[in-house]
Amino acid sequence: MQKQSILQKIIKKRIFMMLLLFIILLVVFTVMSDGIMLNPRNLINILSAMAISTYLATGISMLMISGRLDLSTGANGTLCGMFIAYILRAGMPFLPALLIVLLLGGIIGLINAALVNELNMAPFIATLATSSIATGFVYLVANRRFIEVTNPVMRTYGNYMVFGYIPISIIFAFAFMIIVGIILHNTTFGRRIYLVGGNAQASMLSGINPKRMSYILFIVCGLFSSAAGITLSARMQNATIQGLVQQRFQGITAAVLGGISFGGGSGGMAGCFVGLLVLNTFSNGMTVMGISPYYRDVATGLLLVFALMLDYVQKKQSEKIMD
Repeated sequence: MQKQSILQKIIKKRIFMMLLLFIILLVVFTVMSDGIMLNPRNLINILSAMAISTYLATGISMLMISGRLDLSTGANGTLCGMFIAYILRAGMPFLPALLIVLLLGGIIGLINAALVNELNMAPFIATLATSSIATGFVYLVANRRFIEVTNPVMRTYGNYMVFGYIPISIIFAFAFMIIVGIILHNTTFGRRIYLVGGNAQASMLSGINPKRMSYILFIVCGLFSSAAGITLSARMQNATIQGLVQQRFQGITAAVLGGISFGGGSGGMAGCFVGLLVLNTFSNGMTVMGISPYYRDVATGLLLVFALMLDYVQKKQSEKIMD
């Protein structure tokens, strides 16, 4: 009976469901594509695409665990990717340009935090507003054209393959995700994030300052959004006004698929990683099958709806257990 009970607990875990879904998607698309899905070159494409969504998902996950949300990550990343291409082309050395653009991403996060905490605006309204402002600045910087990335450091970061087949950008992205995972589960700061997300009032009684945590996490989310934009420009070797438009909800979708609740207080980087695998395998599989991008957008939206339904069911189950 004890073994059966443990098995039942494992099956109920969201991460188990997502791993099962990942395997099913991999098998289905492999069969339908006559094995192209498992071609080493295609697997590299999946890894390369994951670098950007990993940065987005890592930043938004920490914020969501605390009970907050940021809808400006895509616009923030697009602006930062455009801006680093612009100032590098103007002749600025790479390191100062990188620091300035990361600072820009952090400032956008700071503005989001101020709107939410000082003006008591709903996070999705505040971040939607900053998203619109950032998009406007993208058009101003771009001046209706794309900006080519010619800096050798950026081009190396976007193209270099470790051992000849692993993109260096995904190694950096995974490294940061692992670091965040360690912080969440093995540090006092990480435990405070969960406490704030689980019950802000109770966390205040424990001596935690939810407002300060909110500021820190919005800024961190902005930094990761900036990293995603920089990575996209490096990979594409140019910055366009489209930027992260198509990936703007990938971080949220991957986080929710991986078990991070909109209500906060639950989830982690392991589940988020599996959510990323599901999301990118699904997107790549549809591309391999030659399905129109418009249908891919519809399917990705349905995947987000599916993730939200899982989140709703999980909340209801938690409420029943507490009752």
